[in-house]
Amino acid sequence: MTAERTADVVLAQRRGSVLVLTLNRPDRLNAWTDVLEQRYFELLDAAESDPDVRAVVLTGAGRGFCAGAEMDDLSEVLESRDLSAVVQRDPPRHRPLLFSKPLVAAINGGAAGLGLVEALYCDVRFAVPRAKLTAAFSRRGLIAEYGVAWLLPRLVGRSRALDILLSSRVVLGDEALRIGLIDRIVEPDLLLDAAVAYAEELANACSPASMRTIKRQLLHAQDSTFAEALDEADRLMLDAFSSPDFREGLTSYLEGRPPAFPGLSIAP
Repeated sequence: MTAERTADVVLAQRRGSVLVLTLNRPDRLNAWTDVLEQRYFELLDAAESDPDVRAVVLTGAGRGFCAGAEMDDLSEVLESRDLSAVVQRDPPRHRPLLFSKPLVAAINGGAAGLGLVEALYCDVRFAVPRAKLTAAFSRRGLIAEYGVAWLLPRLVGRSRALDILLSSRVVLGDEALRIGLIDRIVEPDLLLDAAVAYAEELANACSPASMRTIKRQLLHAQDSTFAEALDEADRLMLDAFSSPDFREGLTSYLEGRPPAFPGLSIAP
């Protein structure tokens, strides 16, 4: 495999307050490499600290979203004497799940293995009708990687998650929508614009501070009781009532104008 420049493997384009990130290894169906991961995470860190970026859309160049781990890299694992380095990473591979701003996937083709996991790390998923989603792990002698065993049942239910993970069968876009694996079906020539339009709506109409807090609430609630989630909501509500964003949200509504919420600059 030829050497790749870090800046080339993930492209970044601003569209207003939305940052579009494109996995850019189309000749390899955007297969995941350490260089690609490094670039993607660097761009997420930069977006998190930039108050002018209010949402991010992730897509793939060419025919695929992400074909999973680069097979050449997987072949090297067979010869590795230090397998812990494959799974123990800093930052951790689930870094996108911790991103504080909205992260929207525009799945333009195949999403397999780690590519499927990366799509699931996004908050909302748009996909084309013929998108091909597959776990792939069981057909490579692997296991449910990088927390997908935690994520997938919460999206589609336990039995459907087991079906997808045990069989590693291909789930096409229409079925993926029906079972809750994705959230929108869009024709290929409209996919990216639709995902960006959704992200722009969040960026322009919603409080960045509110969205950050809501994302954290949902993560915490996955492992809490209802009573604990209720207590957290009561505490956070008191903070929200005294925030500038609540004043702006209420005032803009009463005045019949769009809100002007401040952006967020968050140290990653």
